[in-house]
Amino acid sequence: MSPLPPCRNCGATLADQPRPPAFCPECGQETRVRAPTLGEFLQQFGGAYFSTEGALWRTLKLLLLKPGELTRQYLDGRRKHYVLPLRLYLTISVVVLLALRLVGSGVNVSLKGDADAPGAAPSVKNLNLQLFGGRAGMKDGVFYCSELPAWMCRRLQARIAVDDGRLQESADALKDRFIANLGPGMFLLLPTFALWMKLVYWNRRLRYTEHLVFALHLHAFWFLALALTLPDIGWLSGCTFVAVPIYTFMAMKRVYGGRLLPRLARGALVTLLYAVTMAFALVGVGLAALLG
Repeated sequence: MSPLPPCRNCGATLADQPRPPAFCPECGQETRVRAPTLGEFLQQFGGAYFSTEGALWRTLKLLLLKPGELTRQYLDGRRKHYVLPLRLYLTISVVVLLALRLVGSGVNVSLKGDADAPGAAPSVKNLNLQLFGGRAGMKDGVFYCSELPAWMCRRLQARIAVDDGRLQESADALKDRFIANLGPGMFLLLPTFALWMKLVYWNRRLRYTEHLVFALHLHAFWFLALALTLPDIGWLSGCTFVAVPIYTFMAMKRVYGGRLLPRLARGALVTLLYAVTMAFALVGVGLAALLG
């Protein structure tokens, strides 16, 4: 009888038996290593993560039905049965941004021909952009750029001064670049939101990372809310815009506690600070899309 080959994972010698054991006694890896089948790939992809009783659905149920409870459970140490905050945020944000890119809802670049020429193709003869106190664009077919760095003017000219036949193609590419940069931009906003929460709840003596957990869960819900607006159904979008601040306020109550009026004041301050931060971030995302 020829000796059994060692374990491919750890190199342990397998027992000399008529049939090799199904698993290595040292590391536990399967001894029958072969190329996976398609069915095994699907099982690995789904597994407990996407099953009916799996961690993802259990996490989503708690996230949607009990604002702030998922954060509270995590901070209390009950983490085994739920998707970790960063993984949850990344999973939801990637899926929603992919859907946003496919649908294109909310990011429109509309182009029209001259009013006095019915049916005319879109034109770049007149276009005006306001960027960081400077201006750039086209006037009567001539590119202009003032109060902006020279390198930025050159990049803007390369993006704007295209012939009319390529205008729609350039506009579509601009939309795609904006959505592509939106994900990293929002991810970079997360630490600032956690920072504002720590500042307004300084007396809670929570670590910054604990505020970051709350930010990850809250932003995951916001991305789910964004997904509801993609079908562009008026009443559904309206309900979503009403639900988002209510959900956020309820989540703050469950995680941070406190009386109503101070919580309203803190919420208003965080909203103001985050709105300013997001405005700068969106300008940066738009500029990166334009110059990229």
